[in-house]
Amino acid sequence: MCPNYDYECEKCGYAFEKLHDMKTRLKKCPRCKELALIRLIGKGSGLIFKGNGFYCNDYPKEGKNE
Repeated sequence: MCPNYDYECEKCGYAFEKLHDMKTRLKKCPRCKELALIRLIGKGSGLIFKGNGFYCNDYPKEGKNE
């Protein structure tokens, strides 16, 4: 699974996001064709709890006030 990266061109100001692997780094702006792209710090993804490593009492049950 590849992450999304945010880019912005320093010359024309065009901002976009691109899905690619971690090793790839874009340098050329797709709009003005200049070598002025900078990769922005992204917001990342949210924390997802999956699997059987969590206690069933970590989250309160609906309708139960404690």
